[in-house]
Amino acid sequence: MKPSIPKGTRDFSPTEVANRTYIMNTIKSAFETFGFQPIETPSFENSSTLMGKYGEEGDRLIFKILNSGDFLSKADENYLSDKDSLKVTSQISEKALRYDLTVPFARYVVQHQNEITFPFKRYQVQPVWRADRPQKGRFREFYQCDADVVGSKSLWQEVEFIKLYDTVFSKLGLLQTTIKINNRKILSGIAEVIGAQEKLIDFTVALDKLDKIGKEKVEAEMLAKGISENAIEKVQPLFNFTGSNLEKLASLEQMLQTSKEGTKGVEELRFVINSIEELGLQSANLQVDVTLARGLNYYTGAIFEVEAPKGVKMGSIGGGGRYDDLTGIFGLKDVSGVGVSFGLDRIYLVLEELGLFKTVDLPKPKVLFVNFGENETLYAMKAIAKLRAENIKSELFPDNAKMKKQMNYANKREIPFVVIVGSREIENQEFTLKNMISGEQNNYNLEELIKELK
Repeated sequence: MKPSIPKGTRDFSPTEVANRTYIMNTIKSAFETFGFQPIETPSFENSSTLMGKYGEEGDRLIFKILNSGDFLSKADENYLSDKDSLKVTSQISEKALRYDLTVPFARYVVQHQNEITFPFKRYQVQPVWRADRPQKGRFREFYQCDADVVGSKSLWQEVEFIKLYDTVFSKLGLLQTTIKINNRKILSGIAEVIGAQEKLIDFTVALDKLDKIGKEKVEAEMLAKGISENAIEKVQPLFNFTGSNLEKLASLEQMLQTSKEGTKGVEELRFVINSIEELGLQSANLQVDVTLARGLNYYTGAIFEVEAPKGVKMGSIGGGGRYDDLTGIFGLKDVSGVGVSFGLDRIYLVLEELGLFKTVDLPKPKVLFVNFGENETLYAMKAIAKLRAENIKSELFPDNAKMKKQMNYANKREIPFVVIVGSREIENQEFTLKNMISGEQNNYNLEELIKELK
């Protein structure tokens, strides 16, 4: 059998690791500049922590871990004979790989609430796993880069996250991204004024597809979900919702004047928009999008989604929102929070497509010591120890191979200097240093060699 890896996973070459590290370091640097602290949580959690938090579809995509030992011995015979996979799974699997970083973070906050200083600003960059169908930009194992603030209801946090997105994408050279913003209260208000409060989720899920499937198919989906023709007629203005952000807010204010919750949503959005207008953005565009309806199961205020620059066919490269009671699922009530995520893998693909990766230097030694035999190697290793103590990256070619092979190795790895040590060098207590770019060779004692390589 040929060796292979599971679908939806990837190997990363040294160059790819260097490029991914560049993205992650850029994001982490911005997180810390904005005052966020890092935490990490386990790769797997108790199944009870994860199950039931992502809806039926999300639960289906969670990778379950079989119990160790004879896991079938404790399974109910009736469940096994009935092939009731749902009930059998709960008996043979007590743990699961994390599906995202948000629910583990909520668990962390509740578990460590007495040690945390609120408002708590945390960031987390770790892999997550989903048993999803792999496709471009969607993998079964991928990294999430999350930042959240819990313990504050201030709308300045929403303003800060928009500035954070703008800072990161500007530093990456990914200019003219579009940060879309909406508010759950506005969506609730629209459902209220058209008489579809009980169909809020169905209404907003259909509306969210407007830019993907078009007006007619959205209307058909709404009708199929039991939303009346009269309600759909009332919502027609949203299908051609144009103008500046302030013009859109004015239209929404007019449409939602009879809805207290909808009016509150417009006020919150206006505060954020006006603040960003005053503060300015480096390169991103902020756009009010009333069709944006991600994460409605837990978002209660602002909703964010970031689109790549025009011309790049890619789903969202970031998103997030405000949640008023995420920690409530673990018993800690009324802790408001807001957070965003950066889609590392999609950002990588966008940077690659636009040719925006800088030439990244792969980890390599500055100097390679040629191997001429046991005595020469021992002499070289003593010098290498001294160089490494001075933070000079140094390497010995491990085999006593032909000179040509050792020089080819240095050239292929683009090592700039080679040290040649033979019996003459040992006798004179010196080293022959060759510059692999210019071809120039000079002899130095150890002190001079360190100085030259520094």
